[in-house]
Amino acid sequence: MTVMTGDARRALTRLLNAFENHFDIARDGDEADDAALEAAELALRDAFFTYDDILFTQLGVELPFDILDDSEDEDDDFDEDDDNEEDRDEDDDDDFIEVDD
Repeated sequence: MTVMTGDARRALTRLLNAFENHFDIARDGDEADDAALEAAELALRDAFFTYDDILFTQLGVELPFDILDDSEDEDDDFDEDDDNEEDRDEDDDDDFIEVDD
């Protein structure tokens, strides 16, 4: 198996640079430009996912933690204790199939 570690190394370097840039902007605190901070966050996110993808596809290695996209955990935010009894009854009816005798 031929592994192109150069791509993985470049992706890691890009990720480290994105972390440094994000840190430099965040360190400025209230003086940080919101647009610059947002751009740094997007660049960091992109560099991270690029590194994660290249690391797995080229080297077969997964990072030791899971990062979820915001859209993937929307269903996890639902708490059944928050819904009322009427909603639970309607949900329960979805599982019931009426059969004519």
